[in-house]
Amino acid sequence: MEEHLYQFKYKMLSLSELDKQDQALILSAIKSREQAYAPYSSFWVGAALLLSNGVVITGNNQENAAYPSGLCAERTALFYAKANYPKEKILKIAICGDNSSAPQGEITTPCGNCRQALLEYECTQGSPITVFCASTQGKVLEIDSIKNLLPFCFELLYKPS
Repeated sequence: MEEHLYQFKYKMLSLSELDKQDQALILSAIKSREQAYAPYSSFWVGAALLLSNGVVITGNNQENAAYPSGLCAERTALFYAKANYPKEKILKIAICGDNSSAPQGEITTPCGNCRQALLEYECTQGSPITVFCASTQGKVLEIDSIKNLLPFCFELLYKPS
């Protein structure tokens, strides 16, 4: 039997260590989180995408009593971006969450559904999407590709032109 260890590179940073553009993207995600509709889970998440044309798109989670009819912050922003800017690449995404029952300052990462949705766009655009997962206390996890968040991922065999 052969065993392999899956490894990937990431950086743990503070918000102040990032350049101004990345700081602004994370602050947009934090601000968007404040507008989340999360009366059932009390888990508020905001996301901000940086597109190749310089536009920043934000989204936040939207829950619904008829679970699972709600939508995560990442996919809210992602689907809006691709509906309104279909030719633009997604360069970066920042995510910030806060749960009233979790310790303050924890980092929120995308759920499996969001990872798969982001991966599909990363594959079809042919370039990586940088991911920033930020805490409300200024800790930042930086990952250079969605593929690093989804080992053994299901990738598209067909890439639309």
